[in-house]
This record gives sequence, structure tokens and C-alpha cells, in this order.
Amino acid sequence: MRKQFERCLSLNDFEKYAVKRLPHPLYAYVSGGVEDNLALQHTLRSYARFSLIPENMVDVSHRNTEVELFGHHYAAPVGIAPMGISAITGFQGDIALARAAAEKNVPFIMSGSSLIRLEDVATANPNMWFQAYLPKTLAEIDALIDRVQRAAIPVLVVTVDTPVKANRENNVRAGFATPFRPSLALAWQGLTHPRWLTGTLIKTLLTSGMPYFENNNAVRGAPLFSKNAVRDFSGRSHLTWQHIEHIRQRWPGTMVIKGILSRNDAVRCKTIGIDGIVVSNHGGRQLDTVIPPIYVLPEIVEAAGNMTVMFDSGIRRGTDVIKALALGAKSCFVGRPFNYACAVGGSAGVSWALDLIINEVSRDLGMLGAPSLADLNLRHLRQTE
Repeated sequence: MRKQFERCLSLNDFEKYAVKRLPHPLYAYVSGGVEDNLALQHTLRSYARFSLIPENMVDVSHRNTEVELFGHHYAAPVGIAPMGISAITGFQGDIALARAAAEKNVPFIMSGSSLIRLEDVATANPNMWFQAYLPKTLAEIDALIDRVQRAAIPVLVVTVDTPVKANRENNVRAGFATPFRPSLALAWQGLTHPRWLTGTLIKTLLTSGMPYFENNNAVRGAPLFSKNAVRDFSGRSHLTWQHIEHIRQRWPGTMVIKGILSRNDAVRCKTIGIDGIVVSNHGGRQLDTVIPPIYVLPEIVEAAGNMTVMFDSGIRRGTDVIKALALGAKSCFVGRPFNYACAVGGSAGVSWALDLIINEVSRDLGMLGAPSLADLNLRHLRQTE
């Protein structure tokens, strides 16, 4: 029998299967944005404002999608973005995502808001990057950074666009909160989604026990299910670029800042000595009506100097990737569709999804008359709206 994920022909197809498998609060958490979802909707539509201009009769019989990031040669300019609590939407989700990325040789960023120890995920993919949400104090920050260094993680990604807790009204309406508080409504969601209940939740409890937030700090955090525990979202509003300077001095490896939308912030990163930045609006999950990243990408690339500029938010097609690369990004990251693919098909589902978009990028290069990523530039692009 053909596996469900093998019916998916594009990244967008995975969502229709995931929405049936996942309990409604979990699906709402993954799919939703913030407040009126305008940032999410505008970001998804922003790529259509750019049209591609092909050049014909070019030998594209051999197309090269490889990209080098921080000394590692990857097979494609598409990676897996950090996604919190992936291990509750798909069984051992962080490990499944990590393994698929290793198999396809693409970048994978593990979220600090995760339920599996980063050391265990690094065993599955030693080339993984780790994305940190900074704790409150310098002592806690230092302890987390030292832990990541002990795990031999090659790239530290610090997310800077979460100074306060976002107003995700869709989560409240759907009954989503972390930690989960046991209730009849939550039990009903499990019973009415038996494939998730048995294939993810019960399997997780039998395999490794109660999930905890493992990587927000150097020590274990709150349990995923609790009547009384409170997951601490506070404490980041006081953080400044001085904290980033402190981490840069302490962290000996490659350091990336994620969540850059301002030219001025790109200049600050360059001054501090950051190796790379991710131009991102967090998939429209933080500040509603925030600008779609592709509109500010060129000016940030110009300001970045020698820093490696990467990109995420709303990527769904190979043509989206091509447009970001033509505007100066070195590589792109994708979030929600890989979460859905993992929920539906585990590591095999994620591998299938990666193949789909990597093949799209290769096909699009051929149609554009660009044998390699290095051939892409502004001559292939025109803003038409």
C-alpha cells in the first residue's frame, strides 16, 4: 500500500494530512501566526510579487544545487528551520528531522524549545545547528552556551525576535498551552485522533517517559503535561546587544543571529563579529503586520558585508528559494511543512518532503537557464506588483 506521504506532490500537500492526524490544539500551534494572522498571510503571498525571467538555450544538462555554509558543503540551499515541541507532533520529531537532514545532507537547526536532549539529537546528526532562546541571567546563559559547546555543536544560532511573549490568540482559542494541563477536552482530542495518540503520545511515554522541555536552559525545564508547572516565557525583555557581544566572546564556534529584519541590526551583527544572520519574521508568529522578509532582504544583504546571509519564513516552493537566492541569500530554511511531514511520515516523510523541494530547485534552475546557484542574480527577477 502506498504510504500517505508519498501522495504529496509539494510541501503544501502535507498539511491536509497533518490536520487530520494532529489534535486540534497541536495543529493550531503549528499552523497559526499571531493576532489576526496578517504577518503570516502577507509573508506567504509576498513571493508572488516577484516574477522570474528565464534565459533560454543554455546548457543545463548538469545542474549544481550545492552550497557551502561555514565550511560544510551541503547538497542543497534548503534546510530545516528550528521548530519547538516537534517531538509531540511527531514521534521523536527532533531526531526524525535530524536524521532526514543528515540523509539528504542539508542544514538542520534544532530548536531550544524542544523535548529531546540536544546531546541525543546531535548523536543522530553531528552537523546539526542549535538555536537558543536566551535565559534570564548571564550565569544561565553561560551555562547553556557551555553545554552546547560540550556537545560539539558546530553552529550556535541565537534567536533575537522574542523579547516578550507573542499574542497568539489562535492558541488560546484552540486550547493550546504549554505545559499541557490535563482535562476532559484534551483527553477527547487524543481519543478522536488515535493515530497520533498511539503513534506519538503513548509511544513516547512508553519509550522515554514524560517529555520535558530539555534545552531552554542548561538543566531540564518544565514537564510537557502538568497541572501546576509553569513554563517560563519571561526574562528576555532586558536583553540587549551587549548580551550578544558577551556570547560572541564566550562561544568559540560559528555564531548566527536569527530574526533580523532591520538593516541597522545587520550592521550591529557585523560589528560584533557574527558569522551569519537569518533574515526572518519567525514565520509570522511574533509581531503581526511585520514586514515579509523578502522585501528587506536586498538592503540587509548590502549591509551584511562578509557575513553569510540566510533566509526563512513562508518558503513553500523551489521558486520561493530561487527568488531569495537571486536577492542575495545564501540558503533558505523551511519550518511548518517539515513539521507536517514528520507528523505524517516520520523521518521518511521528511526525506520525501526534502526531495520534493530540492527537485523543484533543480528543475527551476534548468528552466531559468542557470546551471548552478552561483548563476542566479537580479537579472532573473523582477518585482511586478
